[in-house]
Amino acid sequence: MTMKAAARIKTPKSPRPGSFIFAFAAAMTAVSMPAGAAPFGFDNVVQQAKELAAKPFQPPKPIPDFLKNISYDAFRDIRFKPEQALWHQSNTKFQVMLIHPGLYYDHSVAINIIDAAGVHQVQYSTTYFDYGHNKFVDKIPADLGFAGFKLTYPLHTKDVQNQFIVFAGASYFRAVGADENFGLSARGLAVDTGLQTGEEFPFFKEFWLVRPAPDADQMMVYALLDSKRVTGAYQFLIKPGDTTTVDVKATLFERAKIDELGIAPLTSMFFYGEDSDRPKGYWRPEVHDSDGLLVHSSTGEWIWRPLINPSQLVISSFQLTNPRGFGLMQRDRHFYDYEDLEARYDTRPSAWIEPKGDWGDGAVTLVEIPSDKEVNDNIVAFWVPKTVPKVGDPINIAYTLNWTDYAPEPPSGKVTGTYIGDGDTPGSKRIVLDFDSKELSGLPDNADGHGVITVGDGGKLLQNNIERNPVTGGWRLVFQIKPPNKPLELRAFLKNGNDTVSETWSFLLPPPP
Repeated sequence: MTMKAAARIKTPKSPRPGSFIFAFAAAMTAVSMPAGAAPFGFDNVVQQAKELAAKPFQPPKPIPDFLKNISYDAFRDIRFKPEQALWHQSNTKFQVMLIHPGLYYDHSVAINIIDAAGVHQVQYSTTYFDYGHNKFVDKIPADLGFAGFKLTYPLHTKDVQNQFIVFAGASYFRAVGADENFGLSARGLAVDTGLQTGEEFPFFKEFWLVRPAPDADQMMVYALLDSKRVTGAYQFLIKPGDTTTVDVKATLFERAKIDELGIAPLTSMFFYGEDSDRPKGYWRPEVHDSDGLLVHSSTGEWIWRPLINPSQLVISSFQLTNPRGFGLMQRDRHFYDYEDLEARYDTRPSAWIEPKGDWGDGAVTLVEIPSDKEVNDNIVAFWVPKTVPKVGDPINIAYTLNWTDYAPEPPSGKVTGTYIGDGDTPGSKRIVLDFDSKELSGLPDNADGHGVITVGDGGKLLQNNIERNPVTGGWRLVFQIKPPNKPLELRAFLKNGNDTVSETWSFLLPPPP
């Protein structure tokens, strides 16, 4: 996708003095392993990443052209045979399904198993797959390898395996909780995302899957990351459930200085929603995997940033010290928000990052890329540290990633709706915000409620009022502004007397067309 010139928007917070130190939290929960398991672990992968960083970067070997150039339908016709899943014949709750290279997956990755017998690589074989109507099986090299893997686990009943997490493509992985459909993705690392110099995509080149004990409810995966300017060792402690959690620990080594290092990146899709015009010819009310960025600062403030599909690339930064959490949320969870029986956007998960240790000063950065199709992942959010160790020194990361339909909520009121239309005077805009929570619903009708509204440079606040929403029991804030002929930052929250009673709504209003 062609990117136009970026409008970089800084949303200032007052960071406290500090330095970038990602401290590992206390030792991660141990994973049950068979007795006599091979002594291979995270430290081994760290050593490999360190040694790899000392060598010149070698791009991965591409797969044969006939696999890269197959059609989407032909690639979908290659199906893994469920009965060939690793550990299918045992009584282990976890099983492994392998992904075939081709189309989007233009190189292979090594997949190893760690068990009581030691460490051994899973060898590629066409017997793992049903190739459907494809006629090229005899052309596939014997050492092709795999594009990635899927883990399954009995999320609902003990006799049925459910896919719940997938590692495939660059450093991408995505997961779901028990009653969700796959949506947004996470990445191991983002490098120079949205910058004019162009983005670099690190990739996982090798995985090690620790075979769990039969009764284990969590599983360990190690991964080796490589790229032109950075290598890394990753540890994923994965626990499926109503909310699927992934405890991530990583050590990175820069080969060369990176302009913008994106930690704990999330990638999603926002085509249009309640706060934007519906494209001509589209009948569904909303189309998106996520509808907002939620940030929890160390001061206790919660910030809600509704997503937009901009006309040009937009990068927004929220300056923080030691964030408590951030994530891309799917707050609209009713079927009638989308009316889509196939995509079921109402069941797509939210992804919430909880940092471990001291992350110091930096910024939660949101990149919004113009998109004219719903198939494009045009939203990226990640943490950018203010300072990083010098090239060659390790960069340590630790956080928990939660895949859930129960998004974290501020203890005070949250924004449940953002609506934008024309104001009463030519060129003005009317902003309608619905806030709701048990606390807000409990306020009396004569409460001293009022909105605190901040309008960015060049904008003018014309009018505002607040009223009880008798349908939801919450409160509705309505205000009108006169925007300039450029992007306009807006912020608003509710107070009852001197008490703040809502999260902070933060929005970038695009310029008039």
